[in-house]
Amino acid sequence: MNNLFQYVPGKSVIHRMNPITKLLITIVICVAAFLSDRLLFLAGLLAVDLLIGVIGGVANRTWQIFRGLLKIAIFLFLLQVLLTRKGTPVFWIITDQGLLTAGKVVLRLVVVCMPLALMLAVTRISDLTNALVQVLHVPYQYAFTLSTAIRFIPQFMEEMSGIMEAQTARGVAFDKARGLKKFSMILPLCAPLLISSVRRTDQTAAAAEVRGFRLRTRQSGYKRYPFTGVDFGAFVFCGALLAAAIIL
Repeated sequence: MNNLFQYVPGKSVIHRMNPITKLLITIVICVAAFLSDRLLFLAGLLAVDLLIGVIGGVANRTWQIFRGLLKIAIFLFLLQVLLTRKGTPVFWIITDQGLLTAGKVVLRLVVVCMPLALMLAVTRISDLTNALVQVLHVPYQYAFTLSTAIRFIPQFMEEMSGIMEAQTARGVAFDKARGLKKFSMILPLCAPLLISSVRRTDQTAAAAEVRGFRLRTRQSGYKRYPFTGVDFGAFVFCGALLAAAIIL
């Protein structure tokens, strides 16, 4: 699970897209998921997410992300079904309105969470940062902060995994605990993780200052990110998807 946010090299059509285009696709899919309340449309958005993963050559990564979200989705589905009382009873306390609402909540959750992870799988963080600065004229300090936060996610997950392995070697049985008990066992581990995170942040800030972080401007990058025909086709697709979400 630690490699879910890491870049996967490739030469697919999506890999060759401008990073801004891929970011736009991610935002449009998320916005469309919240604009539309149609179950079939949300299912179509999920199909689009899966298709992006297949076209981008990261089908295995897509399946890992989907399988991880499926566990949370099943829990939310059962919770929503049992708590919704409106509608016609179907079985026991389960109603048709509860099933419909639960399906929408679960689909919207999966649709919104998948595009960002897929975008990071087919986009280098450095390219995303430079494109934000050069194309959208975002101040480098803000773009660097965003990319650093994304880059630290897998590192924090790896550090938490190392801390849990160290505690397991000392006799803490994480594999036998379930539910709230496991959560109560993991909660005290946040303190060492926070300490290591602060230490890493301080080291990163010092390294950035030594490399002239404040002197960097929009013209400092040597690589350019022009828009191609594939990007314009993606713009048309985003516009059509957004219009369909508004109409539906």
